[in-house]
Amino acid sequence: MKKIAYIELDTHAELASNFFELTKDLTNISVDFYFSEKIYKFLKLNHDNIFLTDYSELLEKLEKKKYDLIIIGTVHRHFILYKTIAEKFTTAIVVHNLNFTKTSKWNLFKSIFKKDQKYRLKLFLKEGLLEAPKVYLKAKYLFGIDEWMSEKNNLKILPIYFNQFNSQTSENDIIKIVIPGAVSQSRRDYYSFFKKLNNFKDIKQKYEVVFLGKASGKELKTLKLFKDKISQFVKIQYFEKKINQQEFDEWMKKADVLYCPIQTKTEFFSIKELYGNTKISGNIGDAIKYAKPAIFPSTYPSDLEFIVEEKEDLQNQLSEVKMQQFDFTTFSKENVSKKLRILIESL
Repeated sequence: MKKIAYIELDTHAELASNFFELTKDLTNISVDFYFSEKIYKFLKLNHDNIFLTDYSELLEKLEKKKYDLIIIGTVHRHFILYKTIAEKFTTAIVVHNLNFTKTSKWNLFKSIFKKDQKYRLKLFLKEGLLEAPKVYLKAKYLFGIDEWMSEKNNLKILPIYFNQFNSQTSENDIIKIVIPGAVSQSRRDYYSFFKKLNNFKDIKQKYEVVFLGKASGKELKTLKLFKDKISQFVKIQYFEKKINQQEFDEWMKKADVLYCPIQTKTEFFSIKELYGNTKISGNIGDAIKYAKPAIFPSTYPSDLEFIVEEKEDLQNQLSEVKMQQFDFTTFSKENVSKKLRILIESL
């Protein structure tokens, strides 16, 4: 029996939930989950192996139990704590921003003065921001959550995404296009999409475009203006408040195709990252979870058949993708759980 601790104190609650679902029925692996109050309340999982904890008491709790492996889901703060854990125990870390793991102390120090100064100064003075690269060096394993990206960068592949909903293609004459994620131009190129939609021709085809995330600021103002001016055969739906998980699920299940106008470049702690090369988009997980084809920019490399490279004629492509059939059986819960078990047993 392998005993594992899975820690998530910060950000990626969805991955922690997936790990719970994939391992809960395994007989030869025992997993304890340590969640911060934020993660605990968000997931609402109440089981004997789930523990509410704070970073100040986590190390003491881990020392009282003998784990074969400790998995840290996110290392974006509490760097001194995680460095100590990686030094004391056999530790694996899930990598979300590859360049961040390799950056220098000098680059991290400079980042303090570029953005979010108060928050980053706190991490520098109290949580060991400059120790971040050492945390990853001390860990025995680094996990990637995208197979193509992991193989390219010598990361161990953590099978974590699995299909949770059956694909439902609408039978009516409307093509439902869903863009999942907060409506922010910094992560996705919405303005480019507006221009493309504006050029759609009336070919007796109706479209419903759902911006499935909170819209605010300039993006919200632009959406309001755009909704009033767009052609009548294109219906626009957007939200001014945060969407709860149940509502998000319902909209995603209705989608014919996901449209993901991901920016090529982004930053984490002012360290440049490239989507598809050093950072995976969460929309990959969305496509798998809801069994939906997703149109991605040509700049995003992927070998998944349901991640479709955007063509110049987007309007015609949407019709083509809606009619295509994609096989998601590789990502069934049973298959992914088996792969995860094999990985854990090999460590």
